Amino acid sequence: MTPEPGTAAPLALTPELREAVRTIASTDQLLVAMDFDGTMAPIVPHADDARPLPRAAAAFAGLAALPRTTTALISGRALASLRGVASPPAESLLIGSHGAEAWLGPGSAGLELDEDQRTLLAEVRGVLAEIAGEAPGTMLEDKPAGVVLHTRQAADDVAEDAVAAARSLLEDRKGVFLKNGKRVLETSVVHASKGEAVAFLRQAAGATAVLFAGDDTTDEDAFARLGPGDVGVKVGLDFTQAQYRVEAPVHVAELLEALLAARSSAVGGRDGTPAG
Repeated sequence: MTPEPGTAAPLALTPELREAVRTIASTDQLLVAMDFDGTMAPIVPHADDARPLPRAAAAFAGLAALPRTTTALISGRALASLRGVASPPAESLLIGSHGAEAWLGPGSAGLELDEDQRTLLAEVRGVLAEIAGEAPGTMLEDKPAGVVLHTRQAADDVAEDAVAAARSLLEDRKGVFLKNGKRVLETSVVHASKGEAVAFLRQAAGATAVLFAGDDTTDEDAFARLGPGDVGVKVGLDFTQAQYRVEAPVHVAELLEALLAARSSAVGGRDGTPAG
C-alpha cells in the first residue's frame, strides 16, 4: 500500500544515520541546512506548485525555535520563489540562486549586478530563448543573476539536444557559469555554489556542526564542504559524496523529526531549560 503524502513510509532511517543524528544533536551550535525541491518537497511538474511535506515543515519549524540551533534553506531557486513556495520560519536563513543570493535577516543587502553583468545576462537569455523556441517542452526561468533552461516537460532526445546546444554556445563564454541539475541547465553571471553557501552559513551561524540534506547534483558541492562531525544526507539513489542516504522527501521528514526530538532533549525549549 502506498502511504499518503507526508505520512510514515515503510523505509526507516538506517541505524547508522539515527546514531549520527543523536551525536550531532548534542553539538554546541547546530546548523540545519536543507535543500528544498526534492528534499523538503517532492519534485513536481510545475515549480510554482512545490510545497514542503507538512511533517517536514513542522519539524523544520520546531528546530528553528530551539536555542543554539540555526535553520537554513539552500536552494537553486531565486529567493522570491523560495519564500513563496517554502513559507520558511521567520528565524530561518535563506540562500537562493545556488548561493548568489543570501538573506540573513532584516537589512540583508539584495543582489546587485554591475553593468557588464547585466549586459552579459541579457545575451545569455537571448541564446537560451532561441534554443527554447526550437525545443518543444523546454522553458526558461529568469533569476536575478541567471537564466535556467528547464527540460522536464521535453522528450529525452529534445532535452539532451537543447542542453548540448546551450553548452556549446555558452560554456566558453567568459563570465558565464553553468551547472547541470535534474532536467535543468543553470546559467549564471555570478560565480556561486552550494558548497560556498554552506561555508558562509557555518561562519554566519557560528556553527560547531552542520547537517545538510539535498537531492541534486548541485548539492554535491555542499557535501564536499562538510567536515568531521558534520552529517550529509543524500536524498535519492544517485551517486553522492554524502555519508548517508535516504530514498525520498518523506524520509527527510522522518530525519527532521528524529533530529528535532534529539536536539530538544539536548538543549531544551526556547529558554534553554534542559528536558527532563
